[in-house]
Formats: sequence, structure tokens, C-alpha cells
Amino acid sequence: MRTLILFLFLIPSLAFTQVSDDQKESAQKITQLISHYSEAREAQDTVLLKRILTEDIDQLVSSGEWRNGLEESIKGMQNSTQSNPGSRRLKVEKIKFLSEEIALADCRYIITSPDGTERNMWSSFVLIEKAGKWKIAAIRNMNPASSR
Repeated sequence: MRTLILFLFLIPSLAFTQVSDDQKESAQKITQLISHYSEAREAQDTVLLKRILTEDIDQLVSSGEWRNGLEESIKGMQNSTQSNPGSRRLKVEKIKFLSEEIALADCRYIITSPDGTERNMWSSFVLIEKAGKWKIAAIRNMNPASSR
């Protein structure tokens, strides 16, 4: 009897927690897209940024500044990269699919300054898929509060 009850509870959870092959493929594309974003920021490659960001992108950075639209966001990214020197790394920690065409990616965001100190933050990306291509529609950078 216990085996039957366990079986009845286990089957539905397995059916609803499986990731489809399409989502696995999309997760790889999203991870690669975020890597391209990081590379474009480092190199200040505006051509690549314009290809991977949506026209109506918005960005909330850790200082509290809002950047709205493609041109304002790219200009802000360039200014930020110049005024905060160092290497930037984004490591995708989790991707949540809100639909087949919308995903939320949470990333560790680490900026290593020239003197070696690290600034550890979080970044969340809202991604949309149109015509088979994933693009970044929104970015939220967070600077976690220190624990007390």
C-alpha cells in the first residue's frame, strides 16, 4: 500500500518537473547570449550590443539609475565600463521559463577591479525569443546587503 501511495505522488511530480528538449536548447542559447553580452560590455562592442538587446530594453543598475531604450542603455553601459575599470563576469545560476518565448535568468555578477578586489552582485535578465533568436529585454543589477 505504501508503495502505491508513493507511486501516485511521485508520477505527477516527475511529469511536471521535466525540462523539455526545447527548453534545454533555449537554456544553452540564453547562457551563450549572456556570455556575448558580457563580452560586448568588456569590448564596448556597440554593434553586438545592438544585435542582442531589444529596442525597448530597460536597465536598473545597482546605483539606482534607470536606463530606458537601446541608445540610453548602451551609452550608460559604456560610461559605466569606463568609470568602473576591471573585468566583469556573469555566471548564469538559474533560468526560469515563464513561457516558451520569455525567460528570466539570474546570474552572479562579479567585477574584479585592477587592484584585485571583487564586487559581488546579482544580475537578472528578462529574455524574449522572437523569430528563433533570444534577446535581452531587461536587466536588473542588485548589490546584496551585507549580512548583520
